[in-house]
Amino acid sequence: MTKKSAGLFIFILLVAVTAFYGGFYYGKSQVPSIYAVEGLGNKSLGQPDNVDFSLFWDAWKTVQEKYVDRAELNKKEMVYGAIDGLVRSLKDPYTVFFKPVESKQFLDDVSGSFSGIGAEIGIRKDVLTVIAPLEDSPAQKAGLKAGDRILKINDTITADLKINEAVAIIRGPKGTSVKLTVSRPEVDEVKEISIVRDDIKIPTVKWELKNNKVAYVQLFNFGQTAPSEFRKTMLEVLRGPADRIILDLRNNPGGYLEVSQDIAGWFLNPDSVVAIEDFGNGDGKKEYRSSGNGVLKNMPIVVLINEGSASASEILAGALKDNRKIKLVGGKSFGKGSVQELTNLREGTSLKVTIAKWLTPSGKSIANEGLEPDVKVEVTKEDIENLKDPQLDKAIEIVSGL
Repeated sequence: MTKKSAGLFIFILLVAVTAFYGGFYYGKSQVPSIYAVEGLGNKSLGQPDNVDFSLFWDAWKTVQEKYVDRAELNKKEMVYGAIDGLVRSLKDPYTVFFKPVESKQFLDDVSGSFSGIGAEIGIRKDVLTVIAPLEDSPAQKAGLKAGDRILKINDTITADLKINEAVAIIRGPKGTSVKLTVSRPEVDEVKEISIVRDDIKIPTVKWELKNNKVAYVQLFNFGQTAPSEFRKTMLEVLRGPADRIILDLRNNPGGYLEVSQDIAGWFLNPDSVVAIEDFGNGDGKKEYRSSGNGVLKNMPIVVLINEGSASASEILAGALKDNRKIKLVGGKSFGKGSVQELTNLREGTSLKVTIAKWLTPSGKSIANEGLEPDVKVEVTKEDIENLKDPQLDKAIEIVSGL
């Protein structure tokens, strides 16, 4: 090889190497890399193999490098916000990410005693809606009703609020007040309701005798104490003259599945199907069956439901209807037929995620559909003003004829 050709070869080699490395570093600068993101830990811990996070890290890196107030960025809040956005994309109002304070508040709520207005709320057709005011609560006393659509909480518009965000605003110290702007579509009415917060103790059950033979039993929730209190009530009923029952599940927002199984056991043959848990995605179904000895399985019964009947109350009503052809009287139930599981995450956060949907024993989905009453009875504004209860009157008429 001549000196001239050797020099030309070296020149070409240098150009090629320069071009290669220049292209490599240019390409690297255009491809997001998690290793270029500073100030983070555990960037790949638990990361699924089939998900490309390059777009997310690209956005994170851009914010970190270019946002005007980047020196004030709160990386923890950015992570929380990213998780919250992921959960919101599911468009399931019952799947919720709780930051540490919210997580503790949620656990306090399910313990059975807290300060607030005493109303169960949910999302219906993308609108924050009252599922039910709790019995003898500030919300009930102030006139809040099942089905009320909450448009504003004080001066905060609710259109983009998650349930836990709305709850956080509504709750507050005993003795303070909160103002709710609600609409009632059935009467074309928008009104403001001011409610003074108080300590909320959730009642469970009460009963009274109607027409000397009808035990009118109101079940207000399916909490931890419900099985023992319901048992006590039923023993009182059995010792008295009643030979038929009206079970009132109106404005009962639900509770534990196991409680609905226990109570269903009073009215059904042992080992009857109470509900079916459908996990979706081909993951199969699981049947839940009644426990107990069916003491009341032959006693005539009518069940009252309305738009405030949700979750476990819908499960019980559906089980009695499907197994014993028991008539449902009143209005259509809320349609809260899904199962949530609470998972504790790092740093005191938690995730409440929908893992399944409830089906009645006949296979009817409760989620979003609700239960239609066999006998629909409307309650008018005049009925309310005159303290009349046409749904209960109809139930008494029907059960008396059984």
